Amino acid sequence: MQTGTPASRCENSEQMQQHPQGMPSANYTLTREQELHWLALKMTPGLGTRSAGQLIQKLRTPEAIFRASPSELEGHGLPRSIAQSLASGCAFEDAADQQNKLAEFGSEILPITDPRYPARLREIYDPPVVLFARGRLELLDSLMIAVVGTRRPTRYGIAATEKLSADLAAAGITIVSGMARGIDTAAHQAALSVDGATIAVFGCGVDLVYPAENRKLAASLAQKGLLLSEFHMGAPPYPQNFPIRNRIVSGMSLGVLVVEGAQYSGSAITARLAMDQQREVFAVPGNITSKMSWGPNLLIKQGAKLVQEWNDVVVELSPEDRRRLIVNGQPDLPDPKETEEETDTPLNKLSTDIVSRLRVDQPVHLDTLLETLEHISSSSEVIAALFDLELLGKVRQLPGRNFVRVAW
Repeated sequence: MQTGTPASRCENSEQMQQHPQGMPSANYTLTREQELHWLALKMTPGLGTRSAGQLIQKLRTPEAIFRASPSELEGHGLPRSIAQSLASGCAFEDAADQQNKLAEFGSEILPITDPRYPARLREIYDPPVVLFARGRLELLDSLMIAVVGTRRPTRYGIAATEKLSADLAAAGITIVSGMARGIDTAAHQAALSVDGATIAVFGCGVDLVYPAENRKLAASLAQKGLLLSEFHMGAPPYPQNFPIRNRIVSGMSLGVLVVEGAQYSGSAITARLAMDQQREVFAVPGNITSKMSWGPNLLIKQGAKLVQEWNDVVVELSPEDRRRLIVNGQPDLPDPKETEEETDTPLNKLSTDIVSRLRVDQPVHLDTLLETLEHISSSSEVIAALFDLELLGKVRQLPGRNFVRVAW
């Protein structure tokens, strides 16, 4: 805990070097004292995101906010109780604890005035005043597409997510999602599988992992990608945090791709936020008899761009953004239709029969498969063929000796 009054600490701290517009210079870095004041602003009880942002617009720095008297703060529209909390500096003890946790977990904060703060996110109605981050901060300056969907996807949804996310990541686009179960997890993993860039936006502190089974994925993202949150270190994953988180997922991105989700799901909320933020909305069409397809199918009816392949997303980017992909040296992905004959290994009759009996969206048990292959006398032949098909990327084994066909 720093000694002295909040006002004296403000006077002794180094002030930010500002452009005339109030934005920091390119070499802007936070001192420990400045970081403490940003954290204290974030931790002040009752001070909402919108009010904090308005104070920064008017007074420019947290130091100036904490120097102001309660009457001055009330004059800027704050309720008396919050104005008194700011003037008393009651949040500085919590802010010091946050500084220690940031150091412990190798994290840092990005104030809204930081040049690395996502430019598109700064444009939304209520951008976070402070972001907490772990990982590759340079990804915040990349071209981003959000990939969202249900926590209970079908095999079709997983296959579509993996294919589209991997292809977009290979094309140089950063995949943004929320690391939830289902579609989010598949999107992050697919991007990492091609050494692409991906960002997970948390509904809790970046020092926590939710859901717990994604601990290994979170570790990979902290090293190869980026973990991001507006919630302070140690903040629990309360249910109300996730709709709040979704505005960041869409706000950072050029557009939102919805793979699967019910009509009133979290992914539908993210899509509506994207529309409000003037972002592109994309959707993968699905089976009309599946409830998980109601959300994206309805979005398509309402004007969302139907997506069948990665290029359906890229062609909707602005000419400037498409040029940026080219300048960054990302090669165009091959057209699967053009290369299919060159890359596909010819299948023997058994392998062809197996593939024809498997489905993309519904697992088939090995015993069921053996029953349908009446001309096969030995199960070992089928198991060997399935193994070869897995190596070729045409079949995937699921738990319980179940198998599905890969969509692409």
